[in-house]
Amino acid sequence: MKLATLDNGRRDGMLVVVSTDLGHCAPAGDIAPTLQGALDDWPTVEPALRARADELSAGTAKDITPFRPAQARSPLPRAFQWADGSAYVTHVELVRRARGAELPERFWTDPLMYQGGSDAFLDPCGDIVAVSEEHGIDFEAEIAVVTDDVPLGIDALAAREHIRLVMLVNDVSLRNLIPGELEKGFGFFQSKPSSAFSPVAVTPDALGEAWRDAKLHLPLVSILNGECFGRPNAGIDMTFDFGQLIAHAARTRPLCAGSIIGSGTVSNREGDVGSSCLAERRMLETLQQGAPRTAFMRFGDVIRIEMSDAQGHSIFGAIENRVVRASA
Repeated sequence: MKLATLDNGRRDGMLVVVSTDLGHCAPAGDIAPTLQGALDDWPTVEPALRARADELSAGTAKDITPFRPAQARSPLPRAFQWADGSAYVTHVELVRRARGAELPERFWTDPLMYQGGSDAFLDPCGDIVAVSEEHGIDFEAEIAVVTDDVPLGIDALAAREHIRLVMLVNDVSLRNLIPGELEKGFGFFQSKPSSAFSPVAVTPDALGEAWRDAKLHLPLVSILNGECFGRPNAGIDMTFDFGQLIAHAARTRPLCAGSIIGSGTVSNREGDVGSSCLAERRMLETLQQGAPRTAFMRFGDVIRIEMSDAQGHSIFGAIENRVVRASA
């Protein structure tokens, strides 16, 4: 089942069910007014949403319209919680090695995670509004899951059963602001502006064999200004699966329905598959050539992030964000 949120002039948008091929959608506001409302009462609402999806597939649903990703909001335009992990430890290792820092051994057993701003996400096709190019504007192509209510202290295997939806995410970073914030010992804030999520959120069962072991085993493609930048497989080199990430987040507190947990930048150690962020490419250039050559994003640059199934069909629709200058 595929779900999306369309802009209806209200802060949290309108819930719709989307066809498998992303061609059409049908309203689901009579079942749940918003996606958050659906997640709050998932055991009751899910069967009705699946019935609506079946009607859409059969062409019998009411008010079927073409689905236009440009009119979609992030599936959750705002969320109670957005916690982003760093599950691809090879990526962390690379970044630290390029600056001559050792990777602590515990990084392989204890996930990194930060709590991001979740009060206002970017639209999938919305602009990245930046104050200055000097901030080091970067994209980060990732996978994210949405949970229902998760109890405190859950173990990693049981946590998998609380994954309700899967999405893509562009976790925007301002790289040149990060070092100063981390030096304070209190984590990210200004260096992590609003993130954007894919037009469509998908239930794990709809991903078929690509979803196994709480990982998504397909290439995640990033296209920067019309050229392929990276296509690493999200199921390879993922040190911590989503069950482990959820359990880490819920170690000392419960998670409410609608919590979003991110994978961190998708990265593969081997193969000529490119990268999922500019920082990783710059670090590789530093290791290989002594200095980075690739610039961070500039005003007017466009990043497109998408994932296709084995037949080449887009699963989530594309995130497509342009960097624009903030107005005075």
